[in-house]
Amino acid sequence: MEKKTPLYECHLEAKGKIVEFGGYLLPIQYESGIMAEHKAVRENVGMFDVSHMGEFVMEGKDALANVNYLFTNDFTDLALGGVRYSIMCQPDGNTVDDLLVYRMKEDKFYIVVNASNRDKDREWIESNKFGDVNFEDISDSIGQIAIQGPNSEKVVEKLTNQIPQKYYTFLDDVVFAGKKVLISRTGYTGEDGFEVYCRSEDTPHLWNEVLKAGAEFGLIPCGLGCRDTLRFEAGMPLYGHELSETISPVEAGLKMFVKLDKENFIGKEALSKDRLRKRMAFRVVDKGIAREHCDVYVHDELVGQTTTGTFSPTLNQAIFTALIDVDVSSDNHFSVDVRGRKLKAEVTKFPFVRKSK
Repeated sequence: MEKKTPLYECHLEAKGKIVEFGGYLLPIQYESGIMAEHKAVRENVGMFDVSHMGEFVMEGKDALANVNYLFTNDFTDLALGGVRYSIMCQPDGNTVDDLLVYRMKEDKFYIVVNASNRDKDREWIESNKFGDVNFEDISDSIGQIAIQGPNSEKVVEKLTNQIPQKYYTFLDDVVFAGKKVLISRTGYTGEDGFEVYCRSEDTPHLWNEVLKAGAEFGLIPCGLGCRDTLRFEAGMPLYGHELSETISPVEAGLKMFVKLDKENFIGKEALSKDRLRKRMAFRVVDKGIAREHCDVYVHDELVGQTTTGTFSPTLNQAIFTALIDVDVSSDNHFSVDVRGRKLKAEVTKFPFVRKSK
């Protein structure tokens, strides 16, 4: 049975179109529509309900050793108040999940995982943790909202004077709209923005206060639809598409988050070997939109398959990413099979759209 976030009633009041996602009932869009919501975040400011995400705490003398063993990135030099993206891999190098790690104390880490993987991730960590460490899943007690876009800081300034100044940092025990929160300068849109973690019961109050504070800046609530188009334009991976239990972070173009020079971690040996596929970015030249699981060709030779494809509101063009055989050169003539039609496609660079100034 699908779960509801603390903001479910708020979404109904705002006439959100509710769908199931990651086991939760969430709005895919509001009355304004996906295009308007996307534009708001790229050019102004929007707000998302991300209370479905999973939150874990790992604490103890061996907490650092555990996160360094469980995850591909290196957290040895992560400062207090710092946030770092990482991947959790299987021994074969493929992906259990991608996640964010917050360093609360020298021996305490806050871990944010994808909603659909929460149970799997918890079981994986429980079965692989070691030593003097306490691990807890606190997801059900936490609500989360994301305020994203070039004007996001102007909105946040109206609700607190404690604002993280650097990207991928956070402040804890911040008073935000009268409630204690953790606020990080992070997000999943490619724009400047903030993610606010609070007690589950405080989430509706904060949602409504942000709506009031953002009114003068044209802030609107935004759904899953534009969250996906925004993250994709920014070249950010989505678990189940660019990463999965059959796709490694190296194949997905995320080698910078795999620190092979640190001590042993799960998947290190497999990730040290040469990859067979690479993630590439394309734009569709012909009329049509390539979605996921479309075959990609060079002439008549099958060379890969799409992982995500959509229409880019910012570029006004269809774009997609694909896992391509590693030895295929980017200067080839590519096409993508969309329901039996081969559409011409050209290689482009990540990200498709760069952050607004």
